[in-house]
Amino acid sequence: MSKAVSALGGISYTGFAEVAEAGLQGMITVRGDLGSAKMKKAVKAATGTAVPAPRRIISSGDKSAAWMSPDELLLLVPYAGAAATVGALEKTLAGEHALVADVSDARAMFRIKGPKAQEALMKLCPVDFSSVAADEIRRTRAAQVAAAVWMSGQDEYSLVSFRSSAGYVMGLLEVSVRKGAELFPA
Repeated sequence: MSKAVSALGGISYTGFAEVAEAGLQGMITVRGDLGSAKMKKAVKAATGTAVPAPRRIISSGDKSAAWMSPDELLLLVPYAGAAATVGALEKTLAGEHALVADVSDARAMFRIKGPKAQEALMKLCPVDFSSVAADEIRRTRAAQVAAAVWMSGQDEYSLVSFRSSAGYVMGLLEVSVRKGAELFPA
């Protein structure tokens, strides 16, 4: 069996903000009736959180549940526990019209850090970041590729894209944070 590796091996770049591929992250897509009792129980057991409201992400320790659409969640769990979490979700959701898929190896995650992290994303995503709440997740684009982005800490954003476009996204982020390229120079 081969060893799991992240899309870009944890590559990082520092300019007016720091961008880095975040490494291996367990990601599980769950589709179904988000209001059902079984779904609420399954999400609580898997992440320790409630089912989030539309466009929200809720975290509990190293696990999160993110609303992606009216019938879809993205659950973030430690990579090593993703397969077991999928099994537990499938067991809890048995008999329910639902889909559970481990998408950990099909996605890449990036962290954008620093007081001007928002500026880097403003160049790439058609989002008014000044109106994004701290617990809000946005499905959007990063230039020409699908992405989801949220504030994951103080002066920190997380961005998820397809693994197949990880190199392109890292290139975009690197160019976006080059010194001298700030939107609002000090």
